[in-house]
Amino acid sequence: MKCEIMIEKKLVCIWLNRNESAAPEVPALLKPIYQKYKAINYTVVVFRSGSQNLLKLSSELLRYNRRLFAEREEESAGKKDPTRENQSG
Repeated sequence: MKCEIMIEKKLVCIWLNRNESAAPEVPALLKPIYQKYKAINYTVVVFRSGSQNLLKLSSELLRYNRRLFAEREEESAGKKDPTRENQSG
């Protein structure tokens, strides 16, 4: 377990590897950390290692978001351009 405290952002990041994520005693270990930092208005974030291919999944997510953004841009441009509506008829 790695714990990173960012005072200027009032943020605590806890990094767990796969073994720690699966360990049944970890929630009990994290509870006092949550309580301690909640009392001083910090946000506690827990990152857990996954079992899938991060590079592949991140790449797919970026492609999806890029495609979605392009579709929204086209829709937005179509609504703003009255000449596009007249060209289809």
